[in-house]
Amino acid sequence: MDIYQHDEAFREKGFESIAGIDEAGRGPLAGPVVAAAVILPSYLKIDGLRDSKKVPEQERASLFWQILSSSLDIGVGVVEHDEIDRINILQATRLAMKKAVADLRTTPDALIIDAVTLPSVSIKQFSIIKADSKSASVAAASLIAKYTRDMIMLRYHSLYPEYNFKKHKGYCTKEHVRLLNLYGPCSIHRKSFRKVMDLNLPF
Repeated sequence: MDIYQHDEAFREKGFESIAGIDEAGRGPLAGPVVAAAVILPSYLKIDGLRDSKKVPEQERASLFWQILSSSLDIGVGVVEHDEIDRINILQATRLAMKKAVADLRTTPDALIIDAVTLPSVSIKQFSIIKADSKSASVAAASLIAKYTRDMIMLRYHSLYPEYNFKKHKGYCTKEHVRLLNLYGPCSIHRKSFRKVMDLNLPF
């Protein structure tokens, strides 16, 4: 079953309007977690649409604008580093997803979510492991979330160029860890994450 047939199977069960939900940024040591909710038209087929982790960076922009211009509705939710430290990354991910749903102009019949449930959201939900590689709506949401977060991290790069956020986007790469050890954490680092906590530096 391809990603479009997957969503069509839900529509055939009576869920005419489906919002796919996914996030970007659960793993990084710095910056926000970003979630997106995307409602695609049933007739829409976007060439190359797939899980954002499988899309080269130079291709993401093209897919982002195709999704943005052709979707029925898109919602985005952002939870910043300080809130992640306060409530933990899982709760911050759920909060970002709830914000994304609340940002939709319309209420979908069902939500297809990548591996997470949203207990306080009353809309019918289907939590599916690896949904971003199974559902077109979730794949679209993963691309919107990833591209949006990448743009946020480019802005942070201009504020903190010494960390080279434009390259690693805050993820735990060897370069990022080296720079973190060299300069210590900046204001957008997640102080509750082990690699940052292990530095034993005053924040």
